[in-house]
Amino acid sequence: MSTPPETTRLPDPVATGTGQHGSESRATTQDRASGDAALLRVTGLRKTYRLGRVDVPVLHGVDIEFGRGEWIAILGASGSGKSTLLHLIGGLDRPDKPGNGKPRATIRFNARDVASFSHAELDRYRCRDVGFVFQFYHLLPELTVTDNVLLGAMIRHGRFGYMAKRADLRKAAADLLGAFGLKSRLRHKPSQLSGGERQRVAIARALINDPTLLLADEPTGNLDRKTGAAILDVLAEIRRERGQTMLMVTHDPEIAARADRIVELVDGRVVEASG
Repeated sequence: MSTPPETTRLPDPVATGTGQHGSESRATTQDRASGDAALLRVTGLRKTYRLGRVDVPVLHGVDIEFGRGEWIAILGASGSGKSTLLHLIGGLDRPDKPGNGKPRATIRFNARDVASFSHAELDRYRCRDVGFVFQFYHLLPELTVTDNVLLGAMIRHGRFGYMAKRADLRKAAADLLGAFGLKSRLRHKPSQLSGGERQRVAIARALINDPTLLLADEPTGNLDRKTGAAILDVLAEIRRERGQTMLMVTHDPEIAARADRIVELVDGRVVEASG
């Protein structure tokens, strides 16, 4: 049984060197740069997958926008398109191309169309601006808890940059893990952890680069309700302190009710958006 995480205040990313600025200055800088109150604006988003000879449409022209610092729950049943929406927003997949009377879909982050990003810009977007939390953890079994968390920082800074910042980054990782009640697990391997502990490591990994946007796909879907609620408590506090926008996919109305706003998807369409 996983023990609930401690409610430890997360260190300022300015002090740890993991971010360029705190949440307040981040929002102010981006507002000036974009002149747009919305962090993310999605327009006409469509996605169709090809299974053999059959086209399987998943998203049917989704239009939605997300404010800075907002926590949005994307609620819907299995197969409604929730995870597909997250993958498209995060740059892991691309929407359908226009044609046959369908307009071009756009995903605008800080007023820039993600489709216009070069390969290098898209890599930076996925590594620095976006933090992913997956339902199934995706931890590397041969690495320690600390090194799993540091993977994103290693990719972001490169070999030599990481070595120059290694001490500060390792401290930042330890502080994040401590905030999730894993101070005694820093040198453990994933196989030595419970499911709840593995999910906390995965969340810490998503936060290590201090992203502007958190994308969480059923982050408590494999956990019991008590453990899941405790993890959400800490994640919500960290997100609030850093001023991050979070899109959280869930099929659970009780979990969705904790968010600032609920966007409901049914058969690939937004049918309700509530505050």
